[in-house]
Parts: sequence; C-alpha cells; structure tokens
Amino acid sequence: MKTNLKNILSENTFFGILRLVSNVLLTKIYFSNARLIRFPIYIKGKKRVKIGENFTCGIGLRLDCLKTDTNIEPQLIIGSGVEINDYVHIGCTNHVLIGNNVLIASKVFITDHNHGIYSGESIQDSPLSLPKSRIIAGSPVHIEENVWIGEMVTILPGVRIGKGSIIGANSVVSKNIPPYSIAVGIPAKVIKYFNFESEKWISL
Repeated sequence: MKTNLKNILSENTFFGILRLVSNVLLTKIYFSNARLIRFPIYIKGKKRVKIGENFTCGIGLRLDCLKTDTNIEPQLIIGSGVEINDYVHIGCTNHVLIGNNVLIASKVFITDHNHGIYSGESIQDSPLSLPKSRIIAGSPVHIEENVWIGEMVTILPGVRIGKGSIIGANSVVSKNIPPYSIAVGIPAKVIKYFNFESEKWISL
C-alpha cells in the first residue's frame, strides 16, 4: 500500500496530489472499511447497500438501490477487494450481488430491472403507455468472484456471471456466462474457456 501510494504521488500534479489526499481523508470518514473512494460518489438507498472491505472506486460511481411498488426489499451487496473504475452505474430494485475481487472497468452499467414487461405470459406493457409509468420488473444479478468486466459493458437483469470469467469491452450480457470463460459481443457469447488440465485458454 505504501509503495502504491508513492507511485501515485510521483505521477500526479500538485492539484492531483491534493485531490488524492482529500479522497483518502473522506474515505476514512465516510467509508471506513474501503481502501479508496474517489469522490464524487452518488448513492441512493444507502441503507440497502453493503460494501465489503478494501473497496476501491473511481470518480462518478452511481449506486441506486431503490424500493418499488413490489414486496421485494432490494439489496446491493459488493464483496471484499472489489475495484470499480470511473462512471459506473449499478441500478438495483431487486438483488445485485458482486463477489469478492471483481474488477470492473469504466462506464459499465449493471441493472436488475426494466421499466415494463415485454415478454412471457403475463400482461405486457403497451408501447403507447408512458415509459416512466410502466411496471418496474426484473430479476437478480449475480457476478461471482474474480470476474473481470471490460470497458462499457452492460449487464442485464437475471444474469449470472460465473467465477473467474472475463467480459470483453462493449459487450451486452443478456444470458448466463459459465465460470472460467471469456465472453464478448452483443449479445455476449462465450469464445474461450480455461482448461485446467492444460492450463490454457481454449477457443471455441
């Protein structure tokens, strides 16, 4: 930690150093178990948000954990050792779980809900209705430990990303991703998996 701090200080301007010192102090005051919060950070429904130890985030992190008209009590749980970069938005009205040691790049969007129902057997929302008045519906998102999520990825409701997996930049994850795999594209599809016998990534 001391070595990392020295490197950061040596690479920053005077005003950058002041900003860093300010962020360290504010982190210790408001998020005592976190490693470093780069302010500003925006949290709605803070009492429903749980953040693990050694958490790090970039500037502009937005966490929304909001109660809707359903009987569900939403929870947003972030494990230990999680690192999130700049301008990430996580929206939760149901349940979002981010496992230990997950790395999330900048401008990632994770949501467990939609404005409206557009599939299935239940009554669906009409395109003539106002989007803001439609039913808030969705299902839990679970990102398991040691996952790496690339730049500008979108993760949609009901998705589970298996441990040790990698999601390539600009991907849209709409279905489950198995453990120890690499997925890319819109929608995201698995292109590689890790073979533990050969200790190599195998292309599909």
